[in-house]
This record gives sequence, structure tokens and C-alpha cells, in this order.
Amino acid sequence: MNVWQQQWQVVRQRITELAQQHGREAAEVQLLAVSKTFPASAVVAVAQLGQRDFGENYIQEGIEKMAQVAERLPQLSSELRWHCIGPIQSNKTRLVAEHFDWVHTLDRLKIAQRLSEQRPAHLPDLQVLLQVNLDGGPNKSGVAPSEVLALAQAVQALPRLCLRGLMSIPEPYDDPHVMLDLHRQLHQLRVDVGQSLRAPMFNQLSMGMSADMASAIEAGSTWVRVGTAIFGSRS
Repeated sequence: MNVWQQQWQVVRQRITELAQQHGREAAEVQLLAVSKTFPASAVVAVAQLGQRDFGENYIQEGIEKMAQVAERLPQLSSELRWHCIGPIQSNKTRLVAEHFDWVHTLDRLKIAQRLSEQRPAHLPDLQVLLQVNLDGGPNKSGVAPSEVLALAQAVQALPRLCLRGLMSIPEPYDDPHVMLDLHRQLHQLRVDVGQSLRAPMFNQLSMGMSADMASAIEAGSTWVRVGTAIFGSRS
């Protein structure tokens, strides 16, 4: 067993412990292994243990990695789900629509419309989350909380997209109580918007990374995006 596999098992166990600590079932919290900048061999290693969801920030790199993994794991490649967790420019929407299963970073109607138009008919609907700039960080992407409902209503009406919930990347704060409060705000926003949309499928929260996984799970995250704790530090 290599170091990636060992660290993946540690993260899985930690998620289970945190979920149980806060009265949740471990199955309610899904691990998104963030494999950006790491080789296909890293994906193959943890996929062989049972990891099925992988997050990529860089679209072209992600697509190349998908092909490499499919070549090495032909028996498992159809079971893997690839998540776009980086910014999407207009000239990259077709690549995302044709290759990815999930998008966590949707924050503009124009991008949603292009993804909808370019999603191949033979593929399942593209699962999408709206990225929210929860704390107003000047260097963060995302729609303002006050604009989430309007964007959600517009996206909900588009074909070949399935609107599933919200995502956020707050500014890092040393105080865990601040992070917990921000995560709880996103959880409440998801509840409020879901009730307005009357959409039972709007039940996903992508929040929490290696450093703030504990507070995210306590606040109700359903996807924790973990890279460093599994694959190590990036150069």
C-alpha cells in the first residue's frame, strides 16, 4: 500500500468519526478527492481502494487525466465521477459539458446557458452547484448570497442541467468558530433557497477542505473537498 492509499484511509476514517461525533451518518458526507496537479497514478491508487469522485481545477489537465486513468483502469473508469471545481471561462464550457459529471463553481447565468446548450444529449444531466462568495472575499469567485435565489431559479429552468445545491470557499480564518459560522450560513442559505425552489434535489453542500473539514461537517456539508491530506503538498 502506498502513501496516497494510506492517507486516503486516514481521511475516510476521520470523516466517519466527525460525522458520528455530530450525530450524522458517515454516508451523508462524501469525499471529493482533489487530484489537481497530481498524476494519474495518484487517482489510480485511491480509486483501487474505492474512491470514485475526483475534483479537478484545471479543465484541460483534468481531461487529459481522465483519459490516462481510463487507459489504466478500464474496468473502473465508467464508475468514476469527475467534478470541475475550478473557474470556468466561456471558451472552456464545451469541454466541461462534454467530459465532467459535476460542476461546483457555477456563478454566472451565461456559463450555465452554455453548459446547458453544449451538454451532449447522450450523457446524463450535468449536476451543478452554485458557488457563493459567502464572506465577500475580494479575490474569491461566486455569486453574492442576496443573488443566489434569482440565479438558482434561472438555472433550474435550463435543460440538461440538474441544480443540486451550493458551494463555497471562504477566506481562511485561524479561528475555527468563524469558519463554523460561515459554513452554517451556507447551510441555512441552502435550506432557504431549496424551500423557495420547491426542489428536493437541491440538497447538496460542497464546503470544507483539508484545513476546515471538521467545521464543515459539523455545519452539514455533504461534499468535503480534500487534496493535501490525501495526496500531499503541491509544489
